Amino acid sequence: MARTNVKSQFEEQQLDAEHELPPAEAGENQQTGTADPVLTDHVSEVEKLRAERDVLVDRMARMQAEFDNARKRAAKEQQDYRDYALADTIKTLLPVLDSFDRALQSSPEKSEFHVGVELIQKQLQDALAKLGVQTIAAKGQQFDPRLHEAIEMVDTEEANDHEVLDELQRGYKLKERLLRPAMVRVARNPKQ
Repeated sequence: MARTNVKSQFEEQQLDAEHELPPAEAGENQQTGTADPVLTDHVSEVEKLRAERDVLVDRMARMQAEFDNARKRAAKEQQDYRDYALADTIKTLLPVLDSFDRALQSSPEKSEFHVGVELIQKQLQDALAKLGVQTIAAKGQQFDPRLHEAIEMVDTEEANDHEVLDELQRGYKLKERLLRPAMVRVARNPKQ
């Protein structure tokens, strides 16, 4: 029994798939012009795999975009929560500021007590300003329903139509969010 070189026989059978096709086997139909059924099966399988790959790549890209959007949305919600977490606490302090305003308006004399109350009010306002609290300008401004709450309309010819005449209660904003609208009297000028 002669020994054959198994490696050389195996190398002969290997094909360069890009350059040549495998030889037809003995029992196959070798008619000219007809496609090899095995080759057709491989080509259709490759096309199916490419289509499946394209679908999976598209799905992966969509999931990645969805994940990025969810991450950005969560970061924005956290930032909004940090920015406006103090809103409820500050709202509870607004009546204290109103009480300071009333106390200072009720005693026009400049006693030491009056000066002390002014200093405390100024300290509280400065502390709230550091947190982003701003007062809403009202008197002399044009009425803005987003910032002002009209308590009364006053007929007068001395002011422009829809001009704020008096501020009854000061309004406040936290950064860009309205905490409380300013309560105002608004002019109604029939000549305008």
